[in-house]
Amino acid sequence: MQKAPPTVLVLCTGNSCRSQMAEVLLNHDLAGRVRARSAGTRPQPRVADGALAALRAIGLPTDGLVPKDVEAVIDEPIDLVVTVCDKANEVCPVFPRPVPRLHLPFHDPHGEPLESFIAVREAIRARLVPAVAEALGLAPGAGG
Repeated sequence: MQKAPPTVLVLCTGNSCRSQMAEVLLNHDLAGRVRARSAGTRPQPRVADGALAALRAIGLPTDGLVPKDVEAVIDEPIDLVVTVCDKANEVCPVFPRPVPRLHLPFHDPHGEPLESFIAVREAIRARLVPAVAEALGLAPGAGG
């Protein structure tokens, strides 16, 4: 029986943009090697249109993306927490068991043109995906 991949929780304040893009990018770029989830400390009512458009622009799925409260996932077995905004890092909850944390803040593109969302998407792909792989000891480019 194959061991389940490690679960990464990407945490932001609103869970409507950066953390959602990070969840999708991690699940795509590290497919089969991690299971990414995202949540917010104060979730917004919906995912930002710009975040959805930025993901769709490179052919990534956005069906089913909804902001979730961190309380909805706090009891799941989480292997790594990544905070992508300073506010979420400051109020990161205490998990039921010790969980390693990374803090990689990204610009909040809300209210800006699509190009800003695309720039943040690319920054997440360039910085967060390799940092998560390294934190979990995943060899670059190796299959699951």
